Amino acid sequence: MKHAVIASPIGPLTLVGDGEALAGLYFDGHLRTPRITDLGPRDDDAFGTAKRQLGEYFAGARREFDLELAPRGSAFEKQVWALLTKIPYGETRTYGQLAAELGDPGAAQAVGNANGWNPISVVVPCHRVVGTGGGLTGYAGGLDRKRFLLSLEEPPAAEVGRLF
Repeated sequence: MKHAVIASPIGPLTLVGDGEALAGLYFDGHLRTPRITDLGPRDDDAFGTAKRQLGEYFAGARREFDLELAPRGSAFEKQVWALLTKIPYGETRTYGQLAAELGDPGAAQAVGNANGWNPISVVVPCHRVVGTGGGLTGYAGGLDRKRFLLSLEEPPAAEVGRLF
């Protein structure tokens, strides 16, 4: 394992993995303690593709990431995280909708818990998950960052009827 720290419009981001495959992407002050306790040595020359794609995303020039991901979690968590990657740019889903997609409409709380443990923030877009009424709910990076990311992805025509 190794890690790199990059600047972003939402503060420093720590990328963790083997240099190419991303196992973690954490915010400064991440609200849930990362499960990866040994980030390895710092190597700010690592993760070139991830850094480039994140820069393009924050510049509004990238809507999908094409990165090798290596998240660590339970089989259920990995199912939820895989669903998150299928939420299109500029769209949101509720925890209940994701639970229904998994075939268990009663699992919204479990989906929410798995969402909260997503180790690869931004790239695995847990910020695209909202509460039942469309309101913002918890986010490991804080609601200000979640609001920023959703605003970044919001289609221009939608700004008039913004809920957040």
